Parts: sequence; structure tokens; C-alpha cells
Amino acid sequence: MERYQLITTCAAGIEALTGNELRHLGYNDVRVENGRVRFSGTIQDIIRANLWLRTADRVRIVIAEFSARTFGELFDHVNAVEWERYLPVDAAFPVTGKSQKSVLHNVPSIQAITKKAIVNRLQVVFHRRTRLPETGAQYPVQVALNKDQVLLTLDTTGASLFKRGYRINKGAAPLKENMAAALVLLAHWYPEMPFVDPVCGSGTIPIEAAMIGHNIAPGFNRDFTCEQWEWLPQQVSANERAAADAAADYDRELDITGYDIDGRMVAIARQNAQEAGLFHSITFKQMAAKDFKTDKKNGVIVANPPYGERLGDRQAARKLYAQMGAVYRPLASWSKYILTGDMEFERFYGQPATKRRKLYNGRLRTDLFRFWGKKGK
Repeated sequence: MERYQLITTCAAGIEALTGNELRHLGYNDVRVENGRVRFSGTIQDIIRANLWLRTADRVRIVIAEFSARTFGELFDHVNAVEWERYLPVDAAFPVTGKSQKSVLHNVPSIQAITKKAIVNRLQVVFHRRTRLPETGAQYPVQVALNKDQVLLTLDTTGASLFKRGYRINKGAAPLKENMAAALVLLAHWYPEMPFVDPVCGSGTIPIEAAMIGHNIAPGFNRDFTCEQWEWLPQQVSANERAAADAAADYDRELDITGYDIDGRMVAIARQNAQEAGLFHSITFKQMAAKDFKTDKKNGVIVANPPYGERLGDRQAARKLYAQMGAVYRPLASWSKYILTGDMEFERFYGQPATKRRKLYNGRLRTDLFRFWGKKGK
């Protein structure tokens, strides 16, 4: 069976996590790069990666790589690609582009030349003198230039993988689902441990934790662009989805709780959990972070509190950080993972973090402040 060179894109700072996910899925030729991870696989692997990757944005097929410093070179190289292997005569193939530190820097022109070269190739191969219909399935093409090196890819995913399909409502500053999953994975949480999100908002972090705890494929309840392609057999997709369903452990008992001071957000979190089929796996309660108490041991707290800059109230955010510190510091056996864009967080929390990790929440620079618990019996 034919193998493809593949790239999965991801947010800056979590590339290593995405690489580890691929290794755990059984791929050995994993190469971590800035903002993406390379690997290879068959059609089955394309579906499997889309179904199972929790921290990635999308999965792309590498069509070609070459250097180009003129539009003539770009046209010739794109035109030389055997596009007929991927695009049927009625394919709809929108072209997006980007350029960094390259002689060819005008993105609209780069996209137009790439599109023209693909059309020219397909018209010759399919013996079409008239315009290509583009009435069939979507085959999204991206042309990306970096230091005059061109990367041509075909997007297999469609809507970004963070769109799991369960979030029917959200708050003012939602965390993307794949970033929420990254926080859970970075917390090294295991399903037998208590898990708490004290500022859960619309419930994304607890829901992602529950999906991990039940071993539910995050892409199970959504479709992918490549599933409409005529050269990707529907049975392949059906088989991978059946295998993912069989791998889930829906009966595992989980101790996951989400709290929020806003009762409206708690109601939204419950709706989203129900949409994800996880209503009975997570407990949501209205409660302020300062009122949290527990006798449980060896738990994990993962929180994405307001940053101040994001919601326009830095003073209130820092008051919350101080409350969190007062409540969480005595919980010696608990590990705490708190994401914020406020680089002075530790001062208001009242304790230096065990470690800090730079992450990007969208385009916003944030740090994950990690306070490791001392595990007792």
C-alpha cells in the first residue's frame, strides 16, 4: 500500500507533545520541527492520525518540496507535480499560501501562480480545454514558503482538529480543545487520580481529561475532508472508526470535577459534557476558587484562569491568583498546573513554580506554571 509523507501542524510549544502522541500511536519515523511534526503513513494512518491526535491542528500530505526564487520557477515546479494522482477532474482545490523570509513574498500572487500551474497540469492531463468544474469534493492545497523553500501540501482534515464537535456553547475567552488536551497531558494525570479544574468556564479542560481517561478518540464525533475523496475507500474510514470505538473504555470510573464562580458557565459546561457523551463522567459545581477544600490525596489541578489582559481586569485576576495560592499551597500531595499570560503570576500566587513552560494560547504568549506535589501513600 502506498505510503505518504505527512505533516501534522500544532501550536508553538507543544510540538514535542504531538510527536509523543504519534510515537504512542506506533509511528517510528517522527521528526519534530517548529510548529509541526513529520511522519509517514498509509491511507489508514491518515484517518488514524486525524481520529486520535489530541494536540494537533491538522494532518497534511506532503505533495512536493523545492526551492523557488521567481514566479517562473514556482510555476514550473508546481506544474511538474503529478496532481492527477490526488485531484480528480471535478476536484475543488482552493489554494492558500504563506511566505516568510523569501524573495517571493506577495501571498496573493503566490497563490494565484500555484493555482494556475495546477489548473494547467490538470487541463493537459484530462484533455480539458475549458475551465475545470471544481464541483466535487474539497482538496485544500497550501503553498508555504520559508527562506525560498516551497512546501506544497494537501490538507486531509478540513476544519481544525480542535473542533471536536461537542462545544455547543462557550464563554468569553475559551481555550481551544487541543490546547486543553495539551495541558492535561503536560500534567501527567492518570485516570485513577482526582482531577480538578477550579475555573472551568465552558468545561473544555475537564471534558478533554475525561476523553483521555476513557481513551476516547478526540476526532470520533466529527468528519474529515479526506473522507470525501474518491481515492480514499469509505471502508478504510469505517474500519478505523470501529477500531477507535472498540478501544474506548466507557466504564472506567473517573474522579473529575470542574468548578466555576459563574453559574451560567457551569450550565454551559454541563451542556457541552452532555454533547460529548461525558455528562456522567464529570461533576460540575458552582463555586469560587477560594472556597475549594478537599481531603483527597495525590490529585491534579489544571487551571486556565483569567489573565487580566485578556478580560480587561488585571487587578481582579491577581487577586484570584493570591486566593489560589492560599488554597492550593497546603495541598502538598497535589500537583498544580496553571496557565496564564501574566508573567508575574508567581509573585501573587506566593510560591515559585517547580518549572515553567512557554506556550502560546492562540497568538498570546503564556506560561504554564507547574507546582509538583509530593506524592504520599
